[in-house]
Amino acid sequence: MRTRGVFVSAVLTLMAGAASTAAASPGAAGEPSAGQNTDTQITQRAPANFVGRQVCAGCHQSESQLWSGSHHDLAMQRASDKTVLGDFDNATFSYDGITSTFYKHDGKFFVRTDGPDGTLRDYEISYTFGADPLQQYLVAFPGGRYQALGIAWDNRPRTEGGQRWFHLYPHEKISYDDPLHWTGRNQTWNFMCAECHSTNLEKNYSLEKDSYATQWSEIDVSCEACHGPGSAHVGWAQATAKGKRSYDDKRKGLVVALSDRAGVHWKFDRDTGIARRNKTLKTHTEVETCGRCHSRRTVLSNRYGYGKPLLQSYLPRLLDQGFYYADGQIQDEVYVYGSFLQSKMYHAGVTCSDCHDPHSLQLTATGNAVCAQCHLPERFDRPTHTLHKKDSAGRQCVACHMPTKTYMVVDPRRDHSIRVPRPDLSVALGTPNACNQCHTDKPAQWAADHVAKWYGPKRRRSPHYGRVLQAGRMRTPNADQELARLAADPTRPAIVRASALSLLRGYVNPVALQALQNGLEDKNPLIRIAALNALAGIPPPYRFRVAGSLLADPVRAVRVEAARVLAAASVDGLTPKQRTDRARAFAEFIEAQRANADRPGSHLNIGVFYAQQGKPGDAEAAYRTALRLDPGFVPALMNLADLYRAQQRDGDGEPLLRQALAIAPDDASVHRALGLLLVRKGKKLAALENFKRAAELQPDDAQTGYVYAIALNAMGRTESALAVLEDARQRHPNDRQILLALVTINRDRGAREAAVRYARELVALSPRDPQARQLLDQLQRR
Repeated sequence: MRTRGVFVSAVLTLMAGAASTAAASPGAAGEPSAGQNTDTQITQRAPANFVGRQVCAGCHQSESQLWSGSHHDLAMQRASDKTVLGDFDNATFSYDGITSTFYKHDGKFFVRTDGPDGTLRDYEISYTFGADPLQQYLVAFPGGRYQALGIAWDNRPRTEGGQRWFHLYPHEKISYDDPLHWTGRNQTWNFMCAECHSTNLEKNYSLEKDSYATQWSEIDVSCEACHGPGSAHVGWAQATAKGKRSYDDKRKGLVVALSDRAGVHWKFDRDTGIARRNKTLKTHTEVETCGRCHSRRTVLSNRYGYGKPLLQSYLPRLLDQGFYYADGQIQDEVYVYGSFLQSKMYHAGVTCSDCHDPHSLQLTATGNAVCAQCHLPERFDRPTHTLHKKDSAGRQCVACHMPTKTYMVVDPRRDHSIRVPRPDLSVALGTPNACNQCHTDKPAQWAADHVAKWYGPKRRRSPHYGRVLQAGRMRTPNADQELARLAADPTRPAIVRASALSLLRGYVNPVALQALQNGLEDKNPLIRIAALNALAGIPPPYRFRVAGSLLADPVRAVRVEAARVLAAASVDGLTPKQRTDRARAFAEFIEAQRANADRPGSHLNIGVFYAQQGKPGDAEAAYRTALRLDPGFVPALMNLADLYRAQQRDGDGEPLLRQALAIAPDDASVHRALGLLLVRKGKKLAALENFKRAAELQPDDAQTGYVYAIALNAMGRTESALAVLEDARQRHPNDRQILLALVTINRDRGAREAAVRYARELVALSPRDPQARQLLDQLQRR
């Protein structure tokens, strides 16, 4: 405990001063022979191999029948008369001035549409992707690439608006040179989709050639995608049949033992009307197996660890702004894992297969009967609870507790946080709510008033972590204290606590630092990762002092994040073990980036990693690699220019920033970076134009307005500077930097009254900030 105090004190002092080989490729996918690995012995198990579903179906016929025709079965198929659902009878579809034609020739399917240079060409359809409610189509390109068409087939019934071609970006103009064009890197199947639509997929990307030799064992999501390679299980079954092994072997040779529900039953509590598990769930193997693909996450390794915790192979997204609403509801396409982790059901031990058949993927019952498995119908499925008429849509449990959000134009997906509707939060935070999803003609306040009428005014005062996360996003006064309390609350979901910790980044005070250190020592790896992420605002030497041990954490995702955050920390004074741990974690970070080597962003990450270690040559090479893959990748252009700045090479950096500006003329960050470079070269008037343009493009960014104002003030245009700062203050009333500038500029121009007023606001915003208190005291003594 003593070291904690030393760490917090030291930081404040410093800041005050300063798997197996795949069986086949897309060109020739095949099935392993039925007799593969017949002599495998469970007691001395060799590395398991993939055997194929035909082998599985030999014993598991009912499961195979359920799986047949499921979304997993139809995840990817060769294009044929049997699998293609779209209209290829010379059907046409027009989008942004381009008319595409879908037709058949010699029994094959083709589309005539705009290619990578905007010219109309004919492309053969190689594979179908999905089936319901939409079907996409893959086209083969040189270098082993498969590209997903931006035009898809709406497979809903015609009565629902389906049976038509539609574009996945209907409200945008995606021309051939847009990063989202169907021929671009962001629509490449090998990276964007393949892993979760086939079994035992190996991407096999060559960075040197920028090409793929992607392989799979089975084209779709088959048995072993979830259960893992099955040869040991087959060997166990055959040995058991010969009497060599007892049938009651716990794992039965399975690499992934999906036994979370084995021997489980749910018993109703008559007082609450809610069922409880008869035994505590000790592992989350099933949810994490599903979470591999049903989550928004980053890949950490080219080889998925079957049966291992999710964080050994992936880094899931937290409840970050732009991805989730402040109250945790789904916003961007984040799938269901992050939502389900927030739910009371997850924490009660509910798993995916409690509600979904694991083979057909269908719900285990119809309508409210799914929920009635654990919620007594006589208590919950009645008007006194639903407050809706018997046969109305609002009577369905999911209408209120699992509202939908539509993705890909026609695909409504349910939020799996399974929450109580809170229209009062919609009023306060601007978040959506289930009530107004149906009652679209009414405002959120109307819904909030009805809830208060039904349940009393206390309901709207019920604490919710959404208010705290919103305060953290907005940096409101005392947000750090609220975030620290939320992060320390063991009754809250781990993903919520982790999200609160991540929002403490940039706060340097005893409350925040203590919360981060507690987070670094938490038993939940997601919380440790978030605490590491928030450490980025603390000087590198002190990061290592408090977090260096996490370079040897048992969880890969924690080690990789520790490596990123501690890259700039010096190796001086490290013990041999610490150096070994550091080297291992650093190698894992590089491996995680190279798992995504086909993405320019991964090489950007490597470049930043090396730059922080003081290795400019390696950093430059990484940035150059990113630009080889995508010459128009603006972040790499900017980072390379910044690397040159650190080397006093602005002459080399300026052309890069001007190239970035030509590519992204409406990118405020490029204008700001170029303005700063021009200031360093003494071209202040030219720089001012860039700062002005940046502020126009990004009026809601406090830093952009601040930089423009400081530039104006430096050139003697103080009144204009104050006007910019005041506008920024109105937009960002809780921004410390803006208030500090208003205090000092007014003080320097002799406007003591205004300076005092702003200084008081600064103290109210940061009551524990000694600099703010000192400024106010000095001004009041004048």
